[in-house]
Amino acid sequence: MLEFAWPWSFVALPLPWLVRWLLPAVSTVDSGALRVPDLEDFRHLGADVDEPMYKQFFPPLALLGWALLVLAASNPQWLGAPIGVTDTGRDLMLAVDLSESMEVEDFLLEGEPVDRLVATKAVAKAFIERREGDRIGLLVFGEQAYLNAPLTHDRATVAQLLDETAIGLAGRSTAIGDALGLAVKRLREQDAEHKVVILMTDGANTAGQVKPQRAARLAASAGLKVYTIGIGADEMMVRQLFGNIRVNPSTDLDEKTLRGIAAATGGRYFRARDLEALEEIYAELDLLEPVARGEQQLRPVHALYPWPLALAALCAGILLWRQSRSAL
Repeated sequence: MLEFAWPWSFVALPLPWLVRWLLPAVSTVDSGALRVPDLEDFRHLGADVDEPMYKQFFPPLALLGWALLVLAASNPQWLGAPIGVTDTGRDLMLAVDLSESMEVEDFLLEGEPVDRLVATKAVAKAFIERREGDRIGLLVFGEQAYLNAPLTHDRATVAQLLDETAIGLAGRSTAIGDALGLAVKRLREQDAEHKVVILMTDGANTAGQVKPQRAARLAASAGLKVYTIGIGADEMMVRQLFGNIRVNPSTDLDEKTLRGIAAATGGRYFRARDLEALEEIYAELDLLEPVARGEQQLRPVHALYPWPLALAALCAGILLWRQSRSAL
């Protein structure tokens, strides 16, 4: 349907008539005259003196141009059919570890060994794309914690920003407490009814100013639920000078602290030893029941003002051309 954003602009429509009525007319009488004794020599010029017929359309054209200009000023818009947009009322913050230990290649992706961050990206991006209706943010941490993407419904952008992250981007150590503290700071002032943090790490808290236990208490007091994921295989083969040996690449993983964070906030701790387990974890996280906020109705708006504005400019151009021709 058609709608005018600024309908009060139509009060300017009678302005030309008011100007004509209130202001005195401009005198066009020329005081100079050519006096001749006989008009016989000028009779054959009578046909040329008459004004051409097309000039009679210039005054209505000027009024039409003014009406079109007022119409453009009223900002006409075409409102499309209502579109329902689902909003779950959930704010979900992903906190991803980018510390040095994430470069250990103890995961298999399509039969090829990959590091932990590549495996995390592969599964987390699919998880992000499935979270329709949620506002999702991305937080990365290493020696320090940084907000990489604020809370948004634009899931494609969050997935792209996650794909562009790199190991060591936030430092080589692991600041779990600072990461959780930053997530609390970003989420506690939001009006969402359900606030969730998914924290993924493969190590222990070795940097930062905030202890993980204190950050967990802050999260609980702010109504945040934290799900923690410990990443890393229990064993892998390492090639050495005298052959291969079996080692545990996850000796630095502090599962006790991660369990404590999850328990303090009403969340859960998950252990991802391989890509299949990581996919199962995210599938289980998909089962979180959203707190329904209802469906919002949005209507697409298409601006129509360029059309009357272009026609008004065309009318003005014709009148200027006529004025320039008259001056010659």
